[in-house]
Amino acid sequence: MKLKSSSAIVLAIFATAAHAQSSVTLYGVVDSGVLYQSTNAANFSGTAKNLGSVWQLKDGGIYSSIWGMKGSEDIGGGYKINFKLQGSFTSNNGKTGLADTPGASAVFNQFTTIGGSGPFGSIDMGRQIIPMIYAMSDTDVRGAQYFGSILTAWLGLNQAAGWPGTSTNAPIGALYDSNAIVYNSPKFYGVSLALEYAPGGVPGQFQGGTRESAVLKYSNYGLNLAGVYYNGHDTNPFPGNYPAAPAAPATGRNNNNFYYVGGMYTISGFSFSASFASANSQSLLSKATYNFEMISGGIGYQFTPAFKITSGYYYLKDRNNSANHSDEVAVGAEYNISKATKAYAQVGYVANKGTMNQTIIYGAPVAPGMSTTAAMVGLRHAF
Repeated sequence: MKLKSSSAIVLAIFATAAHAQSSVTLYGVVDSGVLYQSTNAANFSGTAKNLGSVWQLKDGGIYSSIWGMKGSEDIGGGYKINFKLQGSFTSNNGKTGLADTPGASAVFNQFTTIGGSGPFGSIDMGRQIIPMIYAMSDTDVRGAQYFGSILTAWLGLNQAAGWPGTSTNAPIGALYDSNAIVYNSPKFYGVSLALEYAPGGVPGQFQGGTRESAVLKYSNYGLNLAGVYYNGHDTNPFPGNYPAAPAAPATGRNNNNFYYVGGMYTISGFSFSASFASANSQSLLSKATYNFEMISGGIGYQFTPAFKITSGYYYLKDRNNSANHSDEVAVGAEYNISKATKAYAQVGYVANKGTMNQTIIYGAPVAPGMSTTAAMVGLRHAF
């Protein structure tokens, strides 16, 4: 009897230890609000027409609604094996978000990663948000939100470069990158490094569809600094009128380049940000097929721990044609009702000239050359 009791105790101890070494967390966010936009288009095409003003229940005023699971296993010595599965959905109708394949949806369209972490940092493999957007978010007072931020300006560059919006595989760095291998270093006196490589998987073309990026960041004493380098090889193979036209093969002959430097400083409740970026495409003959610049500035103030106001200005310019440019301004107020729930109100204005079609809110297209005003109020709840 004593032997049986001792064995049961030992098994219970080992079972508890094994359970303590692994963890799985289920989580999610619902973000929804009412949006008014003074002009609207059916898609992001360079030939899209203005359909007039629109009122709608819109998902993602701050960021998208998501649900997912993540977990880690402690394998000893300070090392862990980690996984993350995360997908977005539109809260107004429950549909899942887009995958890289135009017109196709995926349950986990944002993260499907597995990797390891330890004293060396971390390595994650699979579909994930790429390091460059985190760098831009850290140096934008508006935090790369879905409404009027460095994110919508960056997406404006992609739209001007021919991105149809039916795929997350954009030419100037995708927000979500498939087949990506990402390394994040530990911080050393506030300095950290992130590296990405994504094989293209194109038969017979080693560089076709590949992506490489490097991010150097500094974060200390209220100061955030970031520098980004991105290079993609034929990473936007689908023309603006897809699927009517055949997809262009990813040969690796064209390079899509993006360079970004930005900074944000926070002191006594005030935050100030500024950035500059350059994007261009180099053909086989080293002749630029597009050439853009992006400039941003922002200011915000944290009135209380629960309430803040942020504002930003975002300017895009086509260096190949000075008639194509756009100016965007956005102001937002956020109030934390509780630890899990946030209320927000935002307003923005964009003046598009020429063929530019910078949007105010992610997923709400604007016709080229159209000036647009938008306003949104909503709730964001985490669970």
